Amino acid sequence: MQGKIVKGISGFYYVHVEGTGIYECKAKGAFRKQKIKPLVGDQVEIAVLNEAEKLGNVEEILPRKNELIRPAVSNIDMALVIFAAAKPDPNFNLLDRFLCMMEFQKVPVTICFNKTDLVDDAVIEEYRAIYEPAGYKVMTTCTKTGEGVSEVKSLLKGKTTTVAGPSGVGKSSLINALQSDVRMQTGVISDKIDRGKHTTRHSEIIPVMENSYIMDTPGFSSMDVPGFEKEDLWTCFPEFREYEPYCKFQGCSHINEPNCGVKDALSEGKISSVRYENYKLLYEELKNIKKY
Repeated sequence: MQGKIVKGISGFYYVHVEGTGIYECKAKGAFRKQKIKPLVGDQVEIAVLNEAEKLGNVEEILPRKNELIRPAVSNIDMALVIFAAAKPDPNFNLLDRFLCMMEFQKVPVTICFNKTDLVDDAVIEEYRAIYEPAGYKVMTTCTKTGEGVSEVKSLLKGKTTTVAGPSGVGKSSLINALQSDVRMQTGVISDKIDRGKHTTRHSEIIPVMENSYIMDTPGFSSMDVPGFEKEDLWTCFPEFREYEPYCKFQGCSHINEPNCGVKDALSEGKISSVRYENYKLLYEELKNIKKY
């Protein structure tokens, strides 16, 4: 039987099998010997040990499409990052930090500005002008009025999406609105998982419709993704790539060097100054991370 690991906690793996339900599984010892750890998001083959109790064993982990380091999950098709349009105003440094981490891990991102009832259209257009030229899809929602929720939902169809955003932006309300049709199903999942046996901080995937899952992601304030060096940073700003070939110096940091294609594009208004200032701040931060 095939399914997806939707939660892993204290050596137990909860596997969602489409149309059948959630099975509480242990992983066979062979994985430990091979130093393979099942991840939330893995597609797995399970052997059912007790159908009535929904107990099983994870027998095989199917090949992974990708594997994220922060958070440790696999087979992510897209990241949806949610910020409020106002109250609180969007922290673009935090947003760019997340975008860089996802670019580095090669996960496509959609940006969603929630609470659009608090701002006028001109503010939303300002936000779009920062991120759409960089190649990002920008969506708007208001969970109070329901505006944009069905558009976001159709975007999630057939994908496993990691959802992220700081506190106070209405992320929980939007996640609830997106999974309104499967509340019953997720309630059953919660009963099975939250019996008090195993409680700790964990990643969890929520089925929202057939073959469509969302995963709530913990914070993303640290840039300390293993293998991420300051020299990689410019490649995580997609709008820089077009202008980098015009830099005079190989390995240009796009900060202090003369004859820099990226800085020329910035002065011509082709690159957002908000994005460029965040690039400089993140570059300094990566430069100062101690290498042990």
